[in-house]
Amino acid sequence: SSDLWFQQPSALHPSSSVTRRLSATMSTSSVWNASEAAFEMKRKSSFSLLDNTERPMPDTGDEHPAQMEKLWKLMSTYEPNDPDSIQKAFARHLEYSLACTRFNFTKQDAYRAAGLVLRDRLLESLNDTNAYYREQDVKRGYYLSAEYLIGRHMQNAIANLDLEKPFKDAFMGLGMELEELFHEEADPALGNGGLGRLAACFLDSMATMSLPCWGYGIRYSYGMFKQYIENGRQVERPDFWIGDGCPFEIPRPDITYPVRMYGHVEEGVDENGHWGLKWFGGEIIQAMAYDNPIPGFDTYNTNNLRLWRALPAKEFDLDAYSSANFTQAVEQRRRAEDLSAVLYPNDATYEGKELRLRQQYFFVCASLQDLLREFIKRPNYKWSELPDKVSVQMNDTHPTITVAEFMRLLVDVQRVGWDEAWDLTRKCCNYTNHTVMPEALEKWPVEMMERILPRHVQIIGEINRRWINELLEMYGDGPMIEKLSLFEEGEVKKIRMGNLAILGSNKVNGVAAIHTEIIKKETFPEYYRWCCDKGMPDKIVNMTNGVTQRRWIHCANPVLSSIFTKYLGSQKWLTDMTLLKGMLKFKEDPKLHVEWMAMKQGCKAKLAAYLKEHMDLDIDQDALIDIQIKRIHEYKRQLMNCLYVIHRYQTLKRMSPQERERMQKRVVLIGGKAASAYVNAKIIIKLIGNVSKVVNNDPETNRYLKFAFVPNYRVSAAEVLIPASDISEHISTAGTEASGTSNMKFVMN
Repeated sequence: SSDLWFQQPSALHPSSSVTRRLSATMSTSSVWNASEAAFEMKRKSSFSLLDNTERPMPDTGDEHPAQMEKLWKLMSTYEPNDPDSIQKAFARHLEYSLACTRFNFTKQDAYRAAGLVLRDRLLESLNDTNAYYREQDVKRGYYLSAEYLIGRHMQNAIANLDLEKPFKDAFMGLGMELEELFHEEADPALGNGGLGRLAACFLDSMATMSLPCWGYGIRYSYGMFKQYIENGRQVERPDFWIGDGCPFEIPRPDITYPVRMYGHVEEGVDENGHWGLKWFGGEIIQAMAYDNPIPGFDTYNTNNLRLWRALPAKEFDLDAYSSANFTQAVEQRRRAEDLSAVLYPNDATYEGKELRLRQQYFFVCASLQDLLREFIKRPNYKWSELPDKVSVQMNDTHPTITVAEFMRLLVDVQRVGWDEAWDLTRKCCNYTNHTVMPEALEKWPVEMMERILPRHVQIIGEINRRWINELLEMYGDGPMIEKLSLFEEGEVKKIRMGNLAILGSNKVNGVAAIHTEIIKKETFPEYYRWCCDKGMPDKIVNMTNGVTQRRWIHCANPVLSSIFTKYLGSQKWLTDMTLLKGMLKFKEDPKLHVEWMAMKQGCKAKLAAYLKEHMDLDIDQDALIDIQIKRIHEYKRQLMNCLYVIHRYQTLKRMSPQERERMQKRVVLIGGKAASAYVNAKIIIKLIGNVSKVVNNDPETNRYLKFAFVPNYRVSAAEVLIPASDISEHISTAGTEASGTSNMKFVMN
């Protein structure tokens, strides 16, 4: 619809019918009715009317084409990037986008205006990248993840677009420090730990490598909670990160898809007389897209992270409101918006589990409709070409309902035969396993699934029936059948999402060499045996996780970045870390030693200022900084670290003053969030607080040992903590940590 808003009805073909249908579509709050079927893969505004509509200049005699030609010419050049032009754009956005005056604006206003200046440039690159992908008809990768711990946008985007100097000069000319504006940005609270941070690093790296890959996820309104420590205990408060608006996201009301839940399945025939099953009734949620441009480093390429916001299909029940039934009038809106409200709602209750399942299906359904719609927009598409054009990566078990939804869209909506649809699904889908912890291999009660996703339970049942028949032929009836079934029998019958993901995928990968071997031998040994027996031992592969040096050195520690660039002679190491081996020839250079120690002292001074501001904690900047920052979990063994601090404290207490003088001064910092329902993890936080009170208030030893829990750990906090560390703690119980990417960030610095 956005493509056609400026065209006269005469430019549409056929003009009258398309215009009538288009205006009808755009004038209603929703074009979907739960009592109907077959509305999937049709965006709300366009409703698939635009798929075959040409956009070339219409050859008519009126003046309209000339207006369009002039508009296209006006949009044919890029925004200039000299400091003067950046200043003018900043002033324009400050007044005309944010309604500020030159006499009255805050630092937050300045940050948002600067963000909009940057967004203009990101949009140019994003639009051109998408046009190039379509022109080249590339194979596209789609990364489905419930988490994206992306951190602050601005500094990373400026660095990747190579605009650091002009932006810095522009704002210095206006009497502002660009770094101060960076600190005004709220961390997008869309992730929890390593899984979400890995997803963010992948997006950055794929854009840098000019790979046509998009991310899909949920636009959580509140995301991960803000962590406060009160009386030594963790307190969770909402983190409304979009409260002041995010200048980098692009609302896309034109890209809105229907997502059905609940309802029932009926047999029937379609318009061509073919028998089939149709899913009716239930409730419809609208999934509206918000795009977040992801620029690559040293490339023209900008990819996209598309996040879905949940909206009600019916805005408001006027009859209920008019009857003074105010709560009921807005109930549907509240229920819909709950879906994208909070990252990882507390699932200790049945209702919490149901909300998590609904969240996962919501974003998977919208994402698959979007990517399949992109495929069928190609002229003369054939379903046999799908695996050559589409690859879907499921990031852990959260999006694994993808396998069943892919089948539903192909079989029920696109009328592809079952065997062909299953072949296409298995060739297009891939699964990353991130953990061997049993609670992370999700299993959903069949009863819950039948209520929320009745058609999917039927599809999973049919997949399992065919799968079990194949296994019976190979192995006969025995323990292999029970282990490999998609259904887990017991007091509560459950669907094993990990088994579904493996069965429905082309490749399954672990995230470190040891972890991949654990998957083969301990987590899914029966499945690996089946792979080997079928001659597919390479179906389970290793793909070691990584992090991006562009954020964790270049942005987090710019002084270290400049040292590397100076000694290596270029910034090529920012896209090829093997070049850092070139630093080895300078390892005995006293000049480098001086620069390195000055860099480290600067990082420690920054950390000391951060701790003083946020915790009122004073530290000795000459002390050894010992840091453990991870999610609080028993297997990550923050408790053992705390016991070590107690041991060190008691050792210091037994010493004479003269002996203490010879001891290395040490500051031990632990940070991380405990899941809201994880009682033991919260008790560990309380213990750390209690121990730190004793250690830090002992006048005999507090010169030699300080201990503290750093609250509200997040990406921007990590960017201060990591560069300042001398020692980092990675002490998880052997075999339980899938990859542990934080160690990479620490050793980089």
